[in-house]
Amino acid sequence: MRAVIDAHIHLDMYTKQEQQRILQDLDDANVEALICVSNHLQSAQRLLELGKEDRRVKPAIGYHPEQELPTEEEQAALWELIDQAQHRFVAIGEVGLPYYMRKENPAFDLSAYINLLERFIRKAAQLNKPIVLHAVYEDAPVVCDLLEKYQVKKAHFHWFKGDKQTVKRMIKNGYYISITPDCMYEAEIQQLISAYPLEQIMVETDGPWPFEGEFQGSLTHPYMLHRIVEKIAYLKKINEGQVYRQLYRNTKEFYNLTD
Repeated sequence: MRAVIDAHIHLDMYTKQEQQRILQDLDDANVEALICVSNHLQSAQRLLELGKEDRRVKPAIGYHPEQELPTEEEQAALWELIDQAQHRFVAIGEVGLPYYMRKENPAFDLSAYINLLERFIRKAAQLNKPIVLHAVYEDAPVVCDLLEKYQVKKAHFHWFKGDKQTVKRMIKNGYYISITPDCMYEAEIQQLISAYPLEQIMVETDGPWPFEGEFQGSLTHPYMLHRIVEKIAYLKKINEGQVYRQLYRNTKEFYNLTD
């Protein structure tokens, strides 16, 4: 069992007790670091504090799109925090478009969300930071357009789902995806693993989001990353050690992790 990095986890959404347990378990689980994405301003502030307390916590600052838009005051505070704390976080994220929220409301107006996302992408380009994206199905081409507009290359589409044409576009542009524990039982994700180059893949838990199958009823924990690695190796018919090394290298280099 080699070292892995959780490329996408919402650490601040766990209880304090669960956070302590996860951080205490990391060494035994051979998990070197956690890329901890934020949902909003308070989330980002908490993750920056956690990053001070434990260097394995690598914060990202963003605003999750599956919620009401931030107020003007919150947006202003977010931009200020991003500028002030730019040496204390590794990426802009989680940001994107509200696919699931929109599915429940066909009359949903997406324009303001696109404008906010464009501003985050512009900021990522300005700061030369990677960006972590929530963009699935028909939202993904819209996001690709914006990334291309600002020539952002370091784009990480977490838990991606989408059509073959968009997958080919993402591969060509050098964008990364990350695979969650649902690869153990979801055919759609297994097909994506087979299609996507190993050199552009990372692994994530998206915890505390719960999973099914063998993980039913279990706290989502970074130890699950090792089962994802095993599945990727099986599907791609590649030696597990090689998969471990490549995924680790991908994540370290993508997020500029030097310690």
